[in-house]
Amino acid sequence: MAVFFTGDTHFGHGGARGLYRRPFPSTAAMDAAMLERWNAAVRPEDEVWHLGDFALGPDAAVMEALLGRLHGRKHLITGNNDGPATLGLPGWASVRPYAEITVEGAPLVLCHYAFRSWRNMGRGWINLHGHSHGRLRPLPRQADVGVDAWGFRPVTLEEILVARPWRRSAAKEAPDGG
Repeated sequence: MAVFFTGDTHFGHGGARGLYRRPFPSTAAMDAAMLERWNAAVRPEDEVWHLGDFALGPDAAVMEALLGRLHGRKHLITGNNDGPATLGLPGWASVRPYAEITVEGAPLVLCHYAFRSWRNMGRGWINLHGHSHGRLRPLPRQADVGVDAWGFRPVTLEEILVARPWRRSAAKEAPDGG
């Protein structure tokens, strides 16, 4: 089982194409491309942490059908655009505003928002976030996992560490349990 991270999909949100300069001719094309890219990366047995702003616009039935078509066991870290219908979808394995997890030996702090400081940041813990749509310069050991920063698909921690200048060595120096 692999663990993936993503955020800011904004499924059904026509304004996302213009606001975030998404290269799709229509909202339907954007949604279809993100669904296809998600399922090309994630297997049904994988785990996905979605760091907020899942959908904006579709009704609960449409969101439920969409969530059911996306591969993986899906967790939602709530974002500012996740309303009651999104939070109540039965396809989420968990729904919460914040999480601390360990993946591949690396302690992670997950939130929709980027932090200026976070628990054990001086001990190598990594902050993964969404919300900024690839427009915020990250601090060391911090990464935006939103789709606008990663080719409109979920990514693994390994992909994040390879792309960040602090790389895997920074994640490995963190003691277990912080």
